[in-house]
Amino acid sequence: MKIIFQRSCNLIFLGLTVLLFSHQLHAQQKISSWKAGVDKVEITPEGSIWMGGYAARKKPSEGVRHSVWAKALAIEDSNGKLAVIVTTDLLVFRKFLSDNIRDQLKEKYGLSWDQIILNSSHTHTGPETDYPRYEFQLSKEKYNKIKQFSFRVEREIVELVGNAIKALEPVTLSSDNGVTRFQVNRRNNKEAQLNAQTELKGPNDYAVPVIKVEDQKGEIKAILFGYACHPTVLSDYQLSGDYAGFAQIELEKLYPGATALFFQGAGADQNPLPRRSAPLAQQYGKELAAAVERVINEDMNVLEGTLSTAYSEIDLTFAKDVPTKSELEDIISGVIPGYPDYLKEYAKIWIARLDKGEKIKDSYPYPVQAWKIGDQPLFALGGELLVGYSLELKKIFGPDIFVMGYSNDVMGYIPTKVVLAEGGYEANRSPLFTTQWAASIEDNILSEAVKLAESVGIKTVEYPLIAP
Repeated sequence: MKIIFQRSCNLIFLGLTVLLFSHQLHAQQKISSWKAGVDKVEITPEGSIWMGGYAARKKPSEGVRHSVWAKALAIEDSNGKLAVIVTTDLLVFRKFLSDNIRDQLKEKYGLSWDQIILNSSHTHTGPETDYPRYEFQLSKEKYNKIKQFSFRVEREIVELVGNAIKALEPVTLSSDNGVTRFQVNRRNNKEAQLNAQTELKGPNDYAVPVIKVEDQKGEIKAILFGYACHPTVLSDYQLSGDYAGFAQIELEKLYPGATALFFQGAGADQNPLPRRSAPLAQQYGKELAAAVERVINEDMNVLEGTLSTAYSEIDLTFAKDVPTKSELEDIISGVIPGYPDYLKEYAKIWIARLDKGEKIKDSYPYPVQAWKIGDQPLFALGGELLVGYSLELKKIFGPDIFVMGYSNDVMGYIPTKVVLAEGGYEANRSPLFTTQWAASIEDNILSEAVKLAESVGIKTVEYPLIAP
């Protein structure tokens, strides 16, 4: 009897040991299925520099509210598939700068364009980079300072990505969406009348997408998060990342040793309201950080599986023919009224290009990108993306997808069919400033997004969600 009892105990002990070992092995397998590396570099310019955003600015920066940064997160799946997200406290990545960076990342690290996302927070109090119209507005010395800063950003990001790749280590990846509500649809709610309103009008997307990166010890190494809202709380001459910068600062205080990376969503028609004070920018930053913190402290979706990436560029056309040289000259002289000074500077750019023998293109190569990180779908689209695109993509692929705007190239506003029909500021701002985008813009972009999603294994949802 005693022998039988001992044998039973031994079997139970053996079973528990096997179970514990299996659990540990499973945990190790989850950890080893991903590697990640993160790095950041301060890109605050030395001295005064012209700032990105607000075309009416007549002078350069006058100080620094807080440092501005470029940050990189590199992730690699168990098959060795690598991808990199770069986030920045910059207004935009214009095509020239973006192409140069991505070409160098391909040459140095073997990364194809589908494996790279360059996202700008769109802060309107960040430093300016390569902006051709300043060539006609500023002295050669001042314009060269902008160009030199642009070259510096290019070098820093290429090195930054290399450092992130070198830092790859086994991690777990988790994702989920939070929520916060300080964004307001600026087309449907007037800032001056906000205090008198009892109800705000949409459309809006209040989602706060979050990816958490933890090392083998369970320490948070990186927090990638986003929000769809213009960083336009501030409009002064102090360099900063606006609310997005304050949110990153707050998260890095809450999680010492972690790098917080903010990406801009489909926030082109969304403003933080009320606004126009530094305390409000700090408040919104803390609100966004709190939304991220809540997600991190709840059960998140552990990402398993492989990484799939896809990228393409589609030709988007315009509603009218390209302007002639004489039309551009009439815009500059005022014969054709209604063009502010900064658009007259654009006219000078086009004339200079025509004089060099260049042609004004009647279409624009628009970047569309889709990633599947485990079972987390992510779309990265170029331009100042209106919120309607995020809402339409979520109808197609479900509410848990992540949507980035302002990625890889920002050439102008990307309006929906509804906004094009309504008209107004966001409808009229295409790269060819004398005309709108063609009415087919939304259908073309969404069709390409669906095509890329299919290629990386992102599935559409089945409707109705609720049976009749």
